[in-house]
Amino acid sequence: MDMEDIFQKIGTSQTLSQKIERNIERAIREKKLPIGAKLPPERELCEMFAVSRTALREALRRLSARGLIEIRKGSGMVVTKIDIKDAIQSLNLYYDLKFDDQLIRQIIELRLAFEPEIAKMAAINRTEEDLKNLEANLLDFSKCNPDNTQLESDIDNKFHLCLARATTNPFVIVTMEPVYNLLPRMRNFIYANIEGEKEITLGYHKEIVNAIREKDADRSYEKMQAHLDRNMQVYNKFLKQY
Repeated sequence: MDMEDIFQKIGTSQTLSQKIERNIERAIREKKLPIGAKLPPERELCEMFAVSRTALREALRRLSARGLIEIRKGSGMVVTKIDIKDAIQSLNLYYDLKFDDQLIRQIIELRLAFEPEIAKMAAINRTEEDLKNLEANLLDFSKCNPDNTQLESDIDNKFHLCLARATTNPFVIVTMEPVYNLLPRMRNFIYANIEGEKEITLGYHKEIVNAIREKDADRSYEKMQAHLDRNMQVYNKFLKQY
């Protein structure tokens, strides 16, 4: 395909750099510019878009910052591959910026909708390696000093990540890993110091792992549902105080 069919002159009613950015992004989304494709030099792009080099460079800078293109010194600009880590990092940033008590409630609602099914999928698809990781996590959690709430929260986070990965579905990982990365902050924000909470959480985790060990998908679903119902009760009780 001729580059002039992809990049056409654009008007000036909106910010030029934004329109250039959207034009190039659309070409990438529609696979008119596949991964590895080399963009024309700046001079040619300026002519195609009928814009100044300043506007073009601002658009290219934003595309590069978003990971859509790579600007290689001396060899031009190339469309880059976006992997799971890129998507997760973007969501991590979004959740960090939005973190408050409202987000916490919304995250628990999301978990209630998704995680019982994730536990069910994990029971069906898990490998022996997944099971070893889950059992090791239970041991780490039981040994963790209750005064070390940060480590305790990190281990809790890792448990749910292990479940997501055991589904073998990359879209589950992309969706849920940024959510799980919030768990340490959520625990510290609300119930890290609630008496007996560690033992209750560990009990639920053990029941879930037992069901997954036996590849009992329905019981895995039920135990995760009960675990998250408990979480919602704790959060609702805490939030009503504020």
